[in-house]
Amino acid sequence: MTGVGAPGPDDRGPAPAFRAGIVDVAAPVVIVGAALAIAPHPGWIGFEQERSGVPALTGFTRDEVRRVTAGILSDLVVGPPSFAVSIDGRPVLDAAERAHMADVRRLLLAFGAVVALAFVALVTVLVPDRRQPLAWRGVSRGATVLAVVIAVAGAWVLISFDTAFVAFHLVTFPQGDFAFDPLTQRLVQLFPERFWSDAAVAMGLLLLAMPGATAALAERRAGRLSRATGA
Repeated sequence: MTGVGAPGPDDRGPAPAFRAGIVDVAAPVVIVGAALAIAPHPGWIGFEQERSGVPALTGFTRDEVRRVTAGILSDLVVGPPSFAVSIDGRPVLDAAERAHMADVRRLLLAFGAVVALAFVALVTVLVPDRRQPLAWRGVSRGATVLAVVIAVAGAWVLISFDTAFVAFHLVTFPQGDFAFDPLTQRLVQLFPERFWSDAAVAMGLLLLAMPGATAALAERRAGRLSRATGA
């Protein structure tokens, strides 16, 4: 009989290994979801827009850029997805831009559902198996694989940002409604190429730091439990 605070049963066998496999898959999905929730801070977005010269590109004042951006992000995250923000009664985004942003929202909602399922799976395994070294090694493996994938993808983005950017959009928006004229359409003026290149670097660094820290902590936890159980 296992006492309070004592290690759980032996984590060998197919059932614990299967649960650890669930953790292998769920952990990186949850980490990416957490990073996406942290990254788009309005203060950071405003800072990057100013660095990218958005007021000059749009002809808007600094306050107008912030108000328009806040309206777009609110429709994207909270809804309803009308994306009908306006200045002086004139819509900022045209019909094609609004349709694209609606597609972006659908993509985010779908990914959010995947993250929620992964989080439930992760909690379902880790709560009962929290004293099992195998479960925490699953967290460590999943986080480590994510860090390696991000490192490889990040190197590609740094070497060829334009190609990576187009490839990402072709995969996520196969209907091809993501090409806009930077001279006339506000969406690419509000979020120009420099904004996205800086955002890619920042997101890449975050997605290296988070899984790296997660892997280290999970491996430490697994090591402690292994020493306690002799596993």
